[in-house]
Amino acid sequence: MGSLSIWHWLVVGAVLLLVFGGRGKISDMMGDVAKGIKAFKKGMSEDETAEAPKSDAPLKTIDHQAAADMKRRAESESKV
Repeated sequence: MGSLSIWHWLVVGAVLLLVFGGRGKISDMMGDVAKGIKAFKKGMSEDETAEAPKSDAPLKTIDHQAAADMKRRAESESKV
């Protein structure tokens, strides 16, 4: 019970081979994760820039007097 059998060592060896074996799988995996994070951030920034209004477009405003005149006209036409 105190020592590990051959099956335990085979399982440990297989796990180590999968994790550390061949051409730096850990670094490749972390590189793929980093690429995914960069793509996600780029996608999020593109959404924010698409929703932001353009600053060179003139702002449209409604004159207070003009709005009051339009309201009175609409009320007088609905009474007729």
